[in-house]
Amino acid sequence: MALRAALALCALLATPILATAQAPQRAQPIAAADVPQKKKLAPLPPRGTYVPARTPWGDPDIAGDYNNSDESGVPFERPEAFAGRRLQDVAPQELAKLVEERQRQTIERAPALSEFPGATSPMHWFENYNAVNSRAWLVSDPPDGKVPPQTAEAQQRAAARAAARKGRGPADSWEDRSLYDRCISRGVPGSMMPAIYGNSYHIHQSPGYVTITYEMVHDTRVIPLDRGAHLSPAIRQYVGDARGHWDGNTLVVETTNFTDKTPYRGSSDQLRMVERFTPLGPDTVEWSVTLDDPHTWARPWTFAMNLTEDETQPPFEYACHEGNYGLRNILAAARAEEAAAGGGR
Repeated sequence: MALRAALALCALLATPILATAQAPQRAQPIAAADVPQKKKLAPLPPRGTYVPARTPWGDPDIAGDYNNSDESGVPFERPEAFAGRRLQDVAPQELAKLVEERQRQTIERAPALSEFPGATSPMHWFENYNAVNSRAWLVSDPPDGKVPPQTAEAQQRAAARAAARKGRGPADSWEDRSLYDRCISRGVPGSMMPAIYGNSYHIHQSPGYVTITYEMVHDTRVIPLDRGAHLSPAIRQYVGDARGHWDGNTLVVETTNFTDKTPYRGSSDQLRMVERFTPLGPDTVEWSVTLDDPHTWARPWTFAMNLTEDETQPPFEYACHEGNYGLRNILAAARAEEAAAGGGR
């Protein structure tokens, strides 16, 4: 599914800009019966009771192909409809009804996602149909489900960035586009956040190391399990410098040494990110992320979601640099708009 989606999108991005507009055609509604069925997961045992298999060298075995398509559509922060409640206050029956409503909304909304003549948002383009969300929202700490307020320093950084961009358009230059648009990186934790497609990740284990490969942009993080010191503070990387260790059955990964070119929700290059990968069942690993950056937020905070192991959905080729017609067309369209307005370069 992910490969076909990537190829379909690349084909659309590679299409030359037409000299004359074609009459738009309304996409047809999607029938619920036509939506592909997802892998049926093994029921989760009571939390804390699952004992994962072990690698030949004795570590918990979490290697495999994972995706988080089932977490598509989950609000990041607690919706106002749940004001005063915690995640654990949402009963399974209530969550099931909420998930059913989100699935229905996804199917109804899908045809409107395509702006191409005659397109009907083919089933194989998207991986977020029938998403069986694991929770009502993602932020688990603070208990109010809200990202803590930003510090005055973070607000000043944001104001300085806005001032530096004053008078610039969204595509005056390739430098105005994101690192994602430019096929450089989605950063972390952004690389593992759900999207309409490309939601697969491969976890590989070897003695003393774990690697995680992300389908989109194909970043690969190499995580030593030696509890060693991080790199010199003078060295900054798009996905930071990761060090990991096992805490019982949970893989704990601490990442520092970020660059200011890959902020997450306004974070600074002093961000300290701690991820926990906890196997909950034979098909499920919980991914929990704690972000600690006193230069950005009033206190550390945490969000979490489930990753589903599914060998039928491995990461496929993401030939971004090789065919990044999207970026070229974005810049070409901006130049065309300027010329039409009499301000061409």
